Amino acid sequence: MAVDMESLVEATSGAVGALVSTTILYPLDTCKSKYQAESRASHHRKYRHISDVLWEAISSHQILSLYQGLGTKNLQSFISQFVYFYGYSFFKRLYLRESSSKSIGTAANLVIAAAAGACTAIVTQASHILPLDTASSRMQTSDFGKSKGLWESLTEDTWCRAFDGLGISLLLTTNPSIQYTVFDQLKQRLIKNKTSKARDDIPSPEALSAFSAFVLGAVSKCISTCLTYPAIRCKVMIQSTKDENIEDDSKPKPHKTVSGTFCAIWEREGLLGFFKGLRAQMLKTVLSSALLLMIKEKIAKTTWVLMLAVRRFLLITRASLNSS
Repeated sequence: MAVDMESLVEATSGAVGALVSTTILYPLDTCKSKYQAESRASHHRKYRHISDVLWEAISSHQILSLYQGLGTKNLQSFISQFVYFYGYSFFKRLYLRESSSKSIGTAANLVIAAAAGACTAIVTQASHILPLDTASSRMQTSDFGKSKGLWESLTEDTWCRAFDGLGISLLLTTNPSIQYTVFDQLKQRLIKNKTSKARDDIPSPEALSAFSAFVLGAVSKCISTCLTYPAIRCKVMIQSTKDENIEDDSKPKPHKTVSGTFCAIWEREGLLGFFKGLRAQMLKTVLSSALLLMIKEKIAKTTWVLMLAVRRFLLITRASLNSS
């Protein structure tokens, strides 16, 4: 029961942190996605800087369009982070139990994080849940004021295209794997095996201070983003609504492949094209990850207490029903 409780606490606090950070930074995320999705030679580009996207929204009186797709993105973030942190916590405890180890090494941590990331990508994009990641990317990269709803975004082409980016999403499970491995390793060194206990001798999750969690979250995300950015840019282009090779939007859009997208970037923009928007990606994801992990660490103990209270209430209720 303790394993399930701790995993549930990790998942809930992580999902709430994702919801808050996604909402706060969503306009920046929209600007970043539209900037990354453009694949043209430098002299034909509509957006030369990420600020051009913001200026377009302001000058066209479509500032609220920076929030297009927010509901879908929030739903996707909440589900994905809940699944990820639950799987990550569950696999960690399973590994410690089966290996009889007291700590997890870097290599094992990477494998565990990758397994949790793969489960998350499959659940949020390819299982019985709608492919929310693709839908939110299409909404963000639509022209300002012309974003369609969730269902329309998924059904405007063939249903198969709704799952565009699944392969690259599975590849990008290395991103959170690196991020949370670095975060966990730094966290373990910072707290030095310090343990805290709640009442009834039930161990509660160890938590960092808000500042420490923010800094470690920023550092770990910075490292993982730099290492995986070419794949991130490729994913945005695959899932975007635009195709630079098709001038007539009424024509059917061909299925985008990872190899085809990489070749298109190389031909139109050269080697530096794989890193277009890196600074914007770093700014958004580092801030988002730092906020998420800061919020998660701060509410983890509160969530733990609430979970214990709910469990005790259910046990008391069940006992009273059985006695009557």
